[in-house]
Amino acid sequence: MNYEEAREYLAGIAAKGNLLGLEPIRCLLQEMGNPQNDLNFVHIAGTNGKGSVLAYTASILEQAGLRVGRYISPTLFSYEEKIQINEEYITKEAVARLVTEIRRARERAAAQGKPETTIFEVETVLSFLYFREQICDLVLLETGMGGREDATNVVERVLVEIIASISMDHMEFLGNTLEEIAWNKAGIIKKNTQVLSDLQQPEAEAVLRRVCRQQQATLYLVDKDQLGSVRYGLEEQSFDYRGLKNLVIHLAGTCQIGNAALALETIFALQREGFSISEEAIRTGLAKTRWPGRFQLLHKNPQVIVDGAHNPQAAQVLMDAIEKYFPDKKIYYIFGVFSDKEYDKIIRITAKRAEKIFTVETKENPRALPARLLTEAVQKVNPAVLTVGDVPKAIDLALQEAGKEDVILIFGSLSFQWEVKNYPF
Repeated sequence: MNYEEAREYLAGIAAKGNLLGLEPIRCLLQEMGNPQNDLNFVHIAGTNGKGSVLAYTASILEQAGLRVGRYISPTLFSYEEKIQINEEYITKEAVARLVTEIRRARERAAAQGKPETTIFEVETVLSFLYFREQICDLVLLETGMGGREDATNVVERVLVEIIASISMDHMEFLGNTLEEIAWNKAGIIKKNTQVLSDLQQPEAEAVLRRVCRQQQATLYLVDKDQLGSVRYGLEEQSFDYRGLKNLVIHLAGTCQIGNAALALETIFALQREGFSISEEAIRTGLAKTRWPGRFQLLHKNPQVIVDGAHNPQAAQVLMDAIEKYFPDKKIYYIFGVFSDKEYDKIIRITAKRAEKIFTVETKENPRALPARLLTEAVQKVNPAVLTVGDVPKAIDLALQEAGKEDVILIFGSLSFQWEVKNYPF
């Protein structure tokens, strides 16, 4: 297959949907020689912040001279973004070649009556094949959903696990209580490993501690008492942590200090595993980290901010950042969500703060909530709302209404960020 044929083949698999469970991917990996067994992993689960934590961690490890694979989702700008090594995306040639190998293995598995793999499972296998081929020193592996039954949880050579902030999301798959969701995410914890966790709500922390005891794993939590000299800013922020003074990052948002601290705990754990990572690599790696689409400043006068907040916890973090950075400014929203998200709760958290809200929807995405239905939900909290649908048109209208000292906030989903990126500000 060439690249276009490979993508068409993958699209056909994607059309069949996704299911949780490990048996199908185990069968496919066995057909392909279990490439994951030749790799060392840092495995991360959580509801919010996974991508930022991995971005900091990867940048530091790259500065330490390591060859670092990253498997991430969702992607914002290209298909190949989901599989990368030292910030270089998988090549189209590699996609075509390796997907051809996977197709043959799937056909062999089917002939033996083995279960059919879904798109996320196939792409996970694709990443393992590529990372083995490219001889990665470490792979930073992000779960797709949950952890316990997530396709990425087939890996065994896990050096450390990271548990980012846990909150209510994907309840139809992961459970209706915080304890159930935490139990699902804690399923990635392997025996006798180091587990690094963000500060969690008490119910979630109790689950993590219980699972770590069962697995004889050691749990390290971000220590708020070790955070000091925090200075917030839209284009540069700094802080101290565990004896490291004046660490500088360039990701905005009040949550990013905590995300960076969790990444530092991961680096300390890898140092305990024998990796040589200098203070200079830590400082340079933090300062060079980029992670687009997360409280990112795109334009000035008026300031335009784009963020991926798509669940209630992320929405609250977003509003905390708004109050920290823009306490007295008028805020205009461009807002769109998926229909399977708790958008009523997101609206209750965010809508009152807006001067005006323009509702949008992601084009050609079956999960997108129609803009008119989102408008109806927003009207219950803030009547200053207009149905637009089209993202570029909404940006046009917001720029016309906002003054130079005002703020335009684009949020609710990561799915339409490619349209935002391509807007000619």
